[in-house]
Amino acid sequence: MIAGVSAQASPFTKYTISAPGINASFIPYGARITNLYVNDKDGNSQDVILGYDNGTQYLHDTETVHTYFGPVVGWAPLCAFSQNSSFTKSGDRRYANRIKNGTFTVQGVTSHILENEHNGEDTLHGGIVGYDQRNWTVVSQNATTITFSLLDQAFEGFPGTIITYATYSVSPNQWTSRLISIPLDEPTPIMLANHVYWNLGAFVNSEATTVLNDTLHMPYSARAIEIDNIEVPTGGLEIVNGTFLDFTSPVQIGHNISNAHQCGFNCTGYDNAFILDRPRYSAPEATDLSVLTMSSSATGIQLDIRTNQQSLQIYSCNNMNGTIPVKASQQHGSATTYVEKYGCVVIETQQWIDGINYPEWGQDQYQIYTVDSEPAVVFAQYDFSIVAT
Repeated sequence: MIAGVSAQASPFTKYTISAPGINASFIPYGARITNLYVNDKDGNSQDVILGYDNGTQYLHDTETVHTYFGPVVGWAPLCAFSQNSSFTKSGDRRYANRIKNGTFTVQGVTSHILENEHNGEDTLHGGIVGYDQRNWTVVSQNATTITFSLLDQAFEGFPGTIITYATYSVSPNQWTSRLISIPLDEPTPIMLANHVYWNLGAFVNSEATTVLNDTLHMPYSARAIEIDNIEVPTGGLEIVNGTFLDFTSPVQIGHNISNAHQCGFNCTGYDNAFILDRPRYSAPEATDLSVLTMSSSATGIQLDIRTNQQSLQIYSCNNMNGTIPVKASQQHGSATTYVEKYGCVVIETQQWIDGINYPEWGQDQYQIYTVDSEPAVVFAQYDFSIVAT
């Protein structure tokens, strides 16, 4: 018998945890968050993440547009949703984001993972059938926390077997995610992330149908990873000061978005990996600092993120096209509201993308794990408050 769980239910059954000021729901399919309610400036509860009302809709999504609404991903998706079929069937294994040519070498052993994007030029989220498409097991649940597990037996050709636990918990006005992966036999790269689509305005009015008026601040992200026109890292690092990538001071997301063209071929918007350079007297994996603050004037909701990761991937939903309706909890008018271009923003806490192929970056200790090493741990804490007036 699972602690706090009577039996293993359908992978699309919702499990809800709650605490004062916050309520979150999850399904085993992808260890996925489906709803997150927090209070707005008027004391009303608002659902601030995108998804679907019915759990089975996530399976249909995977088989069609494949948005990656809310799951654990192995190397997070950049520009995951597109009408271009070259983007729609990508998966994610134990390594989030992109791997150039689907190839990497660990301790002298070269592995090749099936390329699933850009006509075979790279691997996105680790392969064809990803962690987002797996039915995770509920191993524990109570009123404020739930834990899922997944045994990865060399999925998609990645070396070795690993077991991963995803533990989600809530406390007053706070959601915490812990992803812990343990290699059981061979050395292997591991880089996971939560792939949550945010709209802190919760679509409450016309202003909140996009995130362009939301304010974003990443005080420790003075550098970004340079990418080519298919969003694969080139090995270069760039300084963001004075560019459209500069969020080191609070800026509205839409302020410079018309100049943002480093998000893939013929793309306007953000889909970029920002490096976290914490202050001198902090530490590379310190979790005591808020590394990102985002807020909506429509609801007054503010989000602060603390994480042990060293990079933030920001995607401004450039490829949404108004065909997916928002959830019933986010329908506030007489006409149906749909997710428009820039109608959301994805924030992924992770390590440097494709770091396993750039040893000069010094990322191996944060991305390659063995049976003798510490486990791979992704810690992210999301604090909610009301913008000070």
